[in-house]
Amino acid sequence: MRIILLGPPGAGKGTQAKALAARLELPHISTGDLLRQNVSQGSALGKQAQDFMNRGVLVPDELIKEMLIERFSRPDVQCGFILDGYPRNINQAQTLDEILARMKMDIDSVVNLNASESVIIQRLSGRLACGSCGMNFHATNMPPKKAMTCDACGGKLHQRSDDKEETVKKRLEVYHKESAPLIEYYRRTKKLNSIPADGDAKIMLEKIVQFLKERHDSLKV
Repeated sequence: MRIILLGPPGAGKGTQAKALAARLELPHISTGDLLRQNVSQGSALGKQAQDFMNRGVLVPDELIKEMLIERFSRPDVQCGFILDGYPRNINQAQTLDEILARMKMDIDSVVNLNASESVIIQRLSGRLACGSCGMNFHATNMPPKKAMTCDACGGKLHQRSDDKEETVKKRLEVYHKESAPLIEYYRRTKKLNSIPADGDAKIMLEKIVQFLKERHDSLKV
């Protein structure tokens, strides 16, 4: 089974993708993780990406495309995957369709996590990240044991600049502008379902699983 998770920043895509991947025993593919892995491993694609990052510009779609092609070619995705963070717009959706068609694969279901702006702002503006190991916390939902100190390594926690409230609002404006046609693109395929994403993560997961069960009779979870 091949599943895409869509949703605005702060909707919980990463959390749900990991939980769903564990539940269905499928690999979780995050384009953000793919990029970081390629850079840290010093792969040819990672070195090219690092060059763009060093210049402070976005990594081109073509490089992300090549990373996805390489990832989809590995044996563990033959039974399916959970894709998180891609596509973000119509062009990327069409690119994904082309990649999968060449590999004789197709997307089975698309889940759109629909979270309200107030909840997203509360979630993102409270996020804290460790500058040493990268572990994430939340000032309200998952606070560290010691203020502004990582539980795992003792490193100093900080708030990312793009998680400040005004920046979050601007990110949401951009997201909604690009996502509206993307959501319609997948709605036309009759593979999409929107799941309310304001509530508890465990309840959200069960709603996603129920949607997948309704679409795929053979699913046993």
